[in-house]
Amino acid sequence: MKKIEAIIRPAKLEEVKDALERFGIYGMTVSQVLGCGMQKGRVGIYRGHEYSINLLPKVKLEIVLQDRWVDGVVDIISRAAYTGEVGDGKIFVCEVENSLRVRTGETGDDAL
Repeated sequence: MKKIEAIIRPAKLEEVKDALERFGIYGMTVSQVLGCGMQKGRVGIYRGHEYSINLLPKVKLEIVLQDRWVDGVVDIISRAAYTGEVGDGKIFVCEVENSLRVRTGETGDDAL
């Protein structure tokens, strides 16, 4: 099993979710997060004074799935989240040792 963590622009969330649903992926965790990277934030003005906003709003998707689906899901997320601008995000793939469905007690792939 693998866990895909994708950090994307909030404006791209619905597009990514729709693309994943067409592929048959419905289960995911979505979190609103703040982050910085090459985008380096922006400058804001409040009451005539400039200030730096280093952490920008992003959305983090977490999806745990069987190994055979990983390449397809990574491709779907990267295509749907793409704008071509700095700040499009990152995708991480991590190994998952085990999973457990609390309601039924199923483990491993059966819990997905």
